[in-house]
Amino acid sequence: MTVENSPILSIVTFLPLLGALFIIFLPATPGGDRNARHTALYTTLFTFAISLLIWVNFDTRTADFQFVEDIAWIGPFRYKMGVDGISMLFVILTTFLMPLCILASWESINNRVKEYMIAFLVLETLMIGVFCALDLMLFYLFFEAGLIPMFLIIGVWGGKRRVYASFKFFLYTLLGSVLMLLAIFAMVSTAGTTDIPTLIQVGATRFSADMQWWLWLAFFASFAVKMPMWPVHTWLPDAHVEAPTAGSVILAAILLKMGGYGFLRFSLPMFPLASMELAPVIFTLSVVAIVYTSLVALAQEDIKKLIAYSSVAHMGFVTMGIFTFQQQGIDGAIFQMLSHGIVSAALFLCVGIIYDRMHTREIAAYGGLADRMPIYAAVFMVFTMANVGLPGTSGFVGEFLTLISAFKVNTWVAFFATSGVILSAAYALYLYRRVVFGALEKASLKAIPDMNAREITIMAPLVILTILLGFYPALLLDVMAVSVKQLVMNFEAAVAQSTAAVAQ
Repeated sequence: MTVENSPILSIVTFLPLLGALFIIFLPATPGGDRNARHTALYTTLFTFAISLLIWVNFDTRTADFQFVEDIAWIGPFRYKMGVDGISMLFVILTTFLMPLCILASWESINNRVKEYMIAFLVLETLMIGVFCALDLMLFYLFFEAGLIPMFLIIGVWGGKRRVYASFKFFLYTLLGSVLMLLAIFAMVSTAGTTDIPTLIQVGATRFSADMQWWLWLAFFASFAVKMPMWPVHTWLPDAHVEAPTAGSVILAAILLKMGGYGFLRFSLPMFPLASMELAPVIFTLSVVAIVYTSLVALAQEDIKKLIAYSSVAHMGFVTMGIFTFQQQGIDGAIFQMLSHGIVSAALFLCVGIIYDRMHTREIAAYGGLADRMPIYAAVFMVFTMANVGLPGTSGFVGEFLTLISAFKVNTWVAFFATSGVILSAAYALYLYRRVVFGALEKASLKAIPDMNAREITIMAPLVILTILLGFYPALLLDVMAVSVKQLVMNFEAAVAQSTAAVAQ
């Protein structure tokens, strides 16, 4: 059986769930906890290895969905899976980061270890499902069900205010998604299908201009909270601060990207008129997010909270790039999401490394770590520079492409967004100087050990990828190019067709 006609997407999606089922039956003993860790690690590594077959066998010359699986399910709904040049990269990012999350939790999680590993494996299945689903209802089920394991991860294994943070995260995201569910029902009743590829082709003609507005706003309510966009971003800093390290990694690297992916998969191709008319609103919210949250980040005393606010600012570049409706801008937005997935994951892992030693995230508790932790200082520097957008790192490419595209569309938007680059340098370098440089004066830091072999193993692939993508962005851009080009062509054709119909 070749990869092309095998159910490889279903295998990659549900393999972590099989690992979770196996862990359920392990005994609740110290030996069972050890076996749960190993089972989760081997399951995620095997899932990543299989997912690489998708990349190896992926045809970058076509914009069509590939590895499609289509089975009758419930009534009009179908179990339909497939990936294109956009979604495939997010599947790989998810499977790549999960083993690192399991390794990061190896020593820091000692209570309810079995349940913790089960939650992460179930979450991996649901996240991969979001990016592979080609049926509206299937997408919605994966999209919503992902709330449950993350809610538990924050609420059970989080910090002192974990219950407050987990409920705030759950309620914010659930409220937006209820509106999306109503929109899905309206789409099904109007278009008569839940097939996403069909809706991408005919949605612009099936939905009237007025209906597109309401559908766009309903989907926007869900995706804006998920990203999150200003002003519905306030759940994110609380969730990050209280979540365990691996929870913060997945939250920043994958769950936030579902909002941007939703705009690309639904808002632009299915509601092009509404997207065009409401683009100025997105530009305004994006610029406010970039400038305002960067200024807020400057005032933070908690390392995790600072990085959380920086994530909101970076997602502002993503929404700005998407709604330029140009190949360059959308390429940059997708690249920025993938780069941010790597860099933000690494930054939260860096915080976790020193938190495991000192049990505090207060910036004031550190200083002079370069003396005692030179390897850590070097690794942290790489990701700080990538977060700033230094040329030669992956962080530069996405920001540069989105800003060029924005400049072509609206000079003022590009001008104010560029100020965010300066502000990001201010808060990132301010953080790095206070934590890593200076005199090693605090007695508690004088015996702090440098990164161990496990931590170096986790960080090494992230360092390599950050630098590799900075110098060779074509590794990702070539994969997404044809799919993005098709998306832009379909969008322009739908807008032109709708404009001509209105003129008549």
